[in-house]
Amino acid sequence: MTTGDHRSPYLVGPIYDWAFFLLPPVGALFIGILISGTRFSTDAITLFGMREPAAGFLIGTVIHAHLVAVVFRSHGNSDIFRLYPRRFVLVPVLLWMAIYASVTVAVLATVVATFWDVWHSGAQTFGFARIYDRNAGVPPESGRRLDFWLNQLLYAGPILAGVSLADHIGVVGDIGEVGPALFSDVPAFVEGHQRYLTWTILAGGTGFVLYYVWHAWRRHRMGHHQSFAKVFLVASTGFCSIYTWGFNTWGEAFFIMNLFHAVQYLGLVWHTEKRGIIRRLRVQNRRGGAAIALMVFVASVMAYGFGAEVLNPDISSLWAVTMVVSLMHFWYDAFIWSVRKRQI
Repeated sequence: MTTGDHRSPYLVGPIYDWAFFLLPPVGALFIGILISGTRFSTDAITLFGMREPAAGFLIGTVIHAHLVAVVFRSHGNSDIFRLYPRRFVLVPVLLWMAIYASVTVAVLATVVATFWDVWHSGAQTFGFARIYDRNAGVPPESGRRLDFWLNQLLYAGPILAGVSLADHIGVVGDIGEVGPALFSDVPAFVEGHQRYLTWTILAGGTGFVLYYVWHAWRRHRMGHHQSFAKVFLVASTGFCSIYTWGFNTWGEAFFIMNLFHAVQYLGLVWHTEKRGIIRRLRVQNRRGGAAIALMVFVASVMAYGFGAEVLNPDISSLWAVTMVVSLMHFWYDAFIWSVRKRQI
């Protein structure tokens, strides 16, 4: 194991990291601004009987594609799969049966997936941040708590305070259709008190990000190791989240935030699992084997993503599959990060 002073400051390399990890938040924001108000994002088209703008089909496909990509990290990685084969085989099957058979379980699964997604997104950025710190030679526990809470605040805070709160909290009202009527009142109650949250959380979040940057600069001036890549990633993601989820000025918050998160995750999966994919396809000795494997990886997850986006709303069994994939994505990904701590 090399020391922090001799290790590359990047996860993969400067070009790969800036393309897939560091710049996607800013890039997604610019793309969201560019498509705002265009026919691509406003005019509905029909595919397989489903009508929505092309931007909706695109981001829906990308979201489902990145969710199912976890299979390459769980079931497709023999080193990981053989650790706990039952949780990778039995749990998804039993969960699918429960969601398909019970409306109550289906609604609860939807609620859990909605808010687990927020937590998961913050955790992904936190994971990147800690690896960048490690590569810069920062002690493992230095700044860890600050990184963790900042990344959770950057996702959950703007949602709680911003105009997209209704889209997230509205799913809680579905519980009232199958359970206690109390939950039906939650969306209305939260919406009525939202203005008290807005400026408090948005102003506090902005201040927190500025403090984070100042804290890193101060420690750098004191001679401590600091990762410029990490500070840039966290600060740019934070401001993007605050501006996008909080105000949604361009009306593309859902598109922007999910686009960069998916790009980062797909970039991560390809980097960590490409050798296994190449080996399983048996193209390691073929010219262009890596390119073949990459095409298979992208085509397979995108094919699932497109199918899940256009077919599952009208077919309950397929919809249950997408819910299982979503929940397993959050669970498996957190589990894999934990068991591979020594590797990363």
